Amino acid sequence: MEYEIKDISLKDIGKEKIVWIKDFMPVLSSIEKQFIKEQPLKGIKISMALHLEAKTAYLAVVMNNLGAAVRVTGSNPLSTQDEITAALVDMGISVFAYRGVDSMTYKQHLVRALSHKPNIVIDDGADLAYTLHKEHPELMTDVYGGCEETTTGIVRLKAMDTQKILKYPMFAINDADCKHLFDNRYGTGQSSLEGIMRATNLTLFGKKIVIAGYGWCGKGIASKAKGFGANVIITEVDTIKALEAAMDGFEVMPMEQAASIGDIFITVTGNIDVITDRHFNLMKNNAILCNAGHFDCEISMKKLSKIATKQEIRRNGVTGYHLPNGNVINVLGEGRLVNLACADGHAAEIMDMSFSLQLLTALHILKNKDNLQNKLYNVPACIDKAVADAKLKSMGIRIDILSDEQKKYLESWE
Repeated sequence: MEYEIKDISLKDIGKEKIVWIKDFMPVLSSIEKQFIKEQPLKGIKISMALHLEAKTAYLAVVMNNLGAAVRVTGSNPLSTQDEITAALVDMGISVFAYRGVDSMTYKQHLVRALSHKPNIVIDDGADLAYTLHKEHPELMTDVYGGCEETTTGIVRLKAMDTQKILKYPMFAINDADCKHLFDNRYGTGQSSLEGIMRATNLTLFGKKIVIAGYGWCGKGIASKAKGFGANVIITEVDTIKALEAAMDGFEVMPMEQAASIGDIFITVTGNIDVITDRHFNLMKNNAILCNAGHFDCEISMKKLSKIATKQEIRRNGVTGYHLPNGNVINVLGEGRLVNLACADGHAAEIMDMSFSLQLLTALHILKNKDNLQNKLYNVPACIDKAVADAKLKSMGIRIDILSDEQKKYLESWE
């Protein structure tokens, strides 16, 4: 078995984490139990590029248990947990990842994860899709289809779909209701603030927290920050979202105005240069900057490094940049995903739904591979509903059912 990880001796620590979260992912566990005898993934090769922590590891384990030959790599150099990779290798799963890889090694790991010519691709940020289409098309000859986990990846795939250059079907997991309404909002909301608090050991109440972007992730962070007693400021480029933020009770202003008054800045836009050199010199001494978007491009780290007179590691996960004006700007997790670079990512109960969508959609691809076109699809509504139904059942929650008369009324026009 091929693998490249940092330290296999960490396997027992990783296994403890995986065993723990399994008890809090009942939907994914129920799907495994439903299909374990059938072995629907037997003979299927799966390549995964995800944030390698306990929840994603459990998804890989379930797919392996259902018969798949799984190869895994990370989707961010700082989100990989080395104890998790060690545990996966010990369980017989090929892993090519370790925390803190450089850019060249990261790309090499993507290729190695793809080198068995997968049938199914599980992506988070579309790096596997990019590698297959742009650099190694010879490795996608056997691909039936794939799933994309995050908003940033879907932006890339939509561009490919518009240009009609997708060479295999992809499903937008992020756009499913059971993903973006929960993972993006509740998951990102909690885990991003948890990452900030872990990295800094500081309070949130009373602080001015500037959130760039008011999509589902931004909404979640704003709601949780407000609950912690913070004064929340939203910056936006979309008039509808800005209006929504204002009606939700938050201050809305341009970043150049917010830069001088914010204590903590969180970017969650999926775009480049959201906070850049024209903002840094306006900020307070000891302002804290972090990113909750997929790629490390939202805070202009190269420009910050260029203008800084000194850089220093102030705490684990906190780098201080000394500016010519005497102020220090503190960046968390090198400007990468703060919830994974400085914490453990989303809670297990949230990822239970997201990864159940991944698994059921992969099974859908296998069942329908001969009828799918090379384009970007939404997750079928029946899969979304199945995950929601299973989640409610696991929580012991029952809901009302429409009577025949009610159904007839809703379908009539007279």
